[in-house]
Amino acid sequence: MTTTPTDPGLAAAARVDEARLRGRHEAMARHGARPDGGVNRQAFSAEDAAARSELAAWAAEFGFELYIDPITNLYVRRPGTDPDAAPVMSGSHLDSQPMGGRYDGAYGVLAAFEALQAIAEAAIATRRPIEAVAWANEEGSRFQPGMTGSFVFAGLTPLDQAIAVRDPEGVAIADTLAAMRAATPAAIDRPLGIPVAAYVEAHIEQGPRLEAAAVPIGVVTGIQGARWFAVEVSGDAAHAGTTPRAQRRDALQAAVRMVAALEALTTDPADVVRFTIGRFEVSPGSPNTVPERVLFTIDLRHPEADRLNRFGDAIEGVCREQAGPCGVTVTETQTSMPVVFPDAMRETIRQAAAALGFAYLVLPSGAGHDAKALAAVAPAAMIFIPCEKGISHNPAENAKPADLAAGARVLAKTLVDLANR
Repeated sequence: MTTTPTDPGLAAAARVDEARLRGRHEAMARHGARPDGGVNRQAFSAEDAAARSELAAWAAEFGFELYIDPITNLYVRRPGTDPDAAPVMSGSHLDSQPMGGRYDGAYGVLAAFEALQAIAEAAIATRRPIEAVAWANEEGSRFQPGMTGSFVFAGLTPLDQAIAVRDPEGVAIADTLAAMRAATPAAIDRPLGIPVAAYVEAHIEQGPRLEAAAVPIGVVTGIQGARWFAVEVSGDAAHAGTTPRAQRRDALQAAVRMVAALEALTTDPADVVRFTIGRFEVSPGSPNTVPERVLFTIDLRHPEADRLNRFGDAIEGVCREQAGPCGVTVTETQTSMPVVFPDAMRETIRQAAAALGFAYLVLPSGAGHDAKALAAVAPAAMIFIPCEKGISHNPAENAKPADLAAGARVLAKTLVDLANR
């Protein structure tokens, strides 16, 4: 005989269906499917619209309310008993990288929807409404920067500024909104920035720590800060066979010195600093011409604001010291300070994991997430689950069905607990 848990959060967690959740991931992966098993579902594309349409169809099937805002964030809502109470939200994004996997972002949306369905099937009444959210353009691979929907919602980016952004083909976000809105005709329009009682985002870790520790749940302390830079080195093009090395203004040699010095600057025995040269372009790119121009990018990350600032503030000086006869321009293109999630939110997740018998690891997020924007307007937190070999932003991205379900169960209990406060 099966005993129904008396705790409403545990009762909701018990109704999470592992096979159903995995099946929805398979269904969502058909939108933008790649031949290698990955996903290319660019923000504000036809594939993105189709994915949102499918989510809307699932919402209609179970009688959930559906809302959309001016930047086309999509909200699936289960009402609470208090019509005036601010909702508890959970979600992530459905857009992907060009060579993306099936779980980055999509898991957070589908785990939130699974939790919503499990709560409904357990016939649990919550004081506050609970909403599953699909935020627009988190990845930023087509329209830069990313996290457009959550930043606009939180008032961190003005709507008119966001929709003026264009992709490499010259298409503006504004040009896509009518088609995105048409993909969910049943959705009710609502304004940006409604009050939010709390926000919890479930996500694959996108790193190796949980899998290495054989732990199914990560309780996330916060999201580390990031500073991005573009460095342009200018020299003179010259004949490779006739120009003495002592007389060259070789932009590549100067750039190589800069990168080596920056690597030395950010060396960290504790391996907390993240320093990446993600793009390195050399011009004119001829085998027998001394390079005239080099452009490279820097992605610098750290969970502590003072250290992020100390390293970031030193970058321009280091580049100038290593420039030699060349010119150098250092431009900071994006700045995002670290976010620490409230202790009370983390404790709610820890208690939920413990009540469900799941081991957990406390760790920071190395990647940016929509929770960072929501933390500006509401108490926020994140739940991580392991992903195979820590691989993400890759068609090989994978997660075990049992871990997908474990995260959704912890999420379901957490949402019920928060919605009854």
